Formats: sequence, structure tokens, C-alpha cells
Amino acid sequence: MNTIIETENLSRRYGRQEAVHDLNLSVPRGTLCAFLGRNGAGKTTTIKMLAGLVKPTSGQARLRGKDAQKLRPEDWQRIGYVSENQKLYDWMKMGELIAFTRELYPQWDRQFEADLTRKFTLPLDRKIKHCSLGEQRKLALLLSLAYRPELLILDEPFSGLDVLVKDEFLSGLLELTQQNEWSVFFSTHDIAEVEKLADQVIILEKGRLELSESLNDLQQRFRRVQLFDRWPEDWPLEGVLDPQQSDSNTSFTLTRWTPEAEGRLRERFSSAVEIRSMSLQEIFLVLARSYQSRAV
Repeated sequence: MNTIIETENLSRRYGRQEAVHDLNLSVPRGTLCAFLGRNGAGKTTTIKMLAGLVKPTSGQARLRGKDAQKLRPEDWQRIGYVSENQKLYDWMKMGELIAFTRELYPQWDRQFEADLTRKFTLPLDRKIKHCSLGEQRKLALLLSLAYRPELLILDEPFSGLDVLVKDEFLSGLLELTQQNEWSVFFSTHDIAEVEKLADQVIILEKGRLELSESLNDLQQRFRRVQLFDRWPEDWPLEGVLDPQQSDSNTSFTLTRWTPEAEGRLRERFSSAVEIRSMSLQEIFLVLARSYQSRAV
């Protein structure tokens, strides 16, 4: 089985509003997959369907080849889930909750637990309700990692964290995933962080799948082009987004860059052209604007 997450025509309606529409995903095993989209795109609804917390109106989601709505307790021994609003027993001390959770998982790795506790510098003797948001988020991650799941699902894991804690959380997660054969599926609005962590990107817009591609392929085919000239109307070029033109300059995003396409541009415009690669943040903003203008 080469896929860890699959959805087939997955849809969810709330009355007349369709939050997710005919979503077909295929996430390979061993992938660190970023699930992106603007607010209201349907990301959290999708993740809740993957986690079995929301029932689809139609279609199906499968985790590790099994229907997400029919997962048994033993299936959850191989899946970790951390949400933005994770509810912890905040009247317990951190160490007490770790000990309690440890008993639920026969494959719990005590040494790994100790390593994570040190890495995350968790105050084990402090009651959870007296801990910071960052400490609580790192505790939730520890509780989902120490039993070494095959799949880790994270819903907005960086939300509300300050810059330092976010960096600690991200570097810890990145180090752990590099050392272990885990699959990670995470939603986030922190596009800059995605570039450090993900190797696959999925973009959702108004509940519909817009893009599913490896990060490397995505960045290989996008280029920002600056012409120190006006664009000739009789010279078409495919895959152009976000064109901006003044009296003497033209800039645009090329979504189907190839060495051949660049060669044509340089041959036509000589030294009057600059072509540069784009960050994921820039690519996402260009795509988001194109989706928004399409809906107008």
C-alpha cells in the first residue's frame, strides 16, 4: 500500500452550504504534506472527516487503507492527531497526563518519551492549566508521537505560537520526521514554515481541490518575469498569471516555466528581461489572487 491517505469524492454539506466538494486526494506514504488554503477553504472540515470527527455527506476518506469512519481503537494505535484546539486534562500535571496516556498504548516508547521531554523542555511537575500555549502544544505533540504512529495529522499546529516557540516546535518536528519513517499531513496558514518542512503541497479553495503537487515540482515550474518593455500583444505565452503592466515595464508569473520557454523570452527580449524563482509564499499569493478573481 503506497498511499497513507486517500479520499474519494469526499463531500460535506452544512445545510445549503457545501464546505467540501468531491475531494479526491492521494497522499503517498512517507510524505510530509502541507494542506493549504485561505480561511473558509474547507481544510478543518476535511481534517475532521479524516479523523472521523465529522461524517461526510457523501464520499469516503481512507487512512492506511481503512475507512476513516470505521477506524477501530487498534487502528488509532498507528495514527496521531493534534488539533489547534486540542483539549487536554488541564487539571493534571504534565507528567501525570503522560503517564496516563502511556498506559493506553502497548507500543509506547519510554526512551523516545524521555528524549521528547528533554527536546521540548516540558515542565512535568506543573499543572497543564498553568502552562503556556506553546508548552501545551508541545505536550500534545509528545502524546501523539511517543507511541510512534505511522501517520501524524496536525490541524494548524503553529497557530497562536510565538516566533521562538514556533521555531522550536518546527525544528523538533523536522528533526523527528527526518529520523523516522513517518507520514505527516498538516494544515497551516504559516506558508513560510511549509517551505522548511513539506515535500508535497495540496491547495484547497472553497472546498475544491485546486492543486496537489510536490513542492519541488511546484517551485520548478513557477517563475516571476520582469520585462523592461511592454508585452507585445501578438506574442502569446501560455500559463501567465498576475500580469502587471506600466508604460515601460511588464511583470507576470509564469506557471509553466521550462528552459525552452525561458530561451524564447531571452531571445525575444534580450537583456530587457529578468527571470527569478519564487518562494512558496509568493506562489501561494499569486494562486490565491487568481482563485479570487475567477470567483468575481
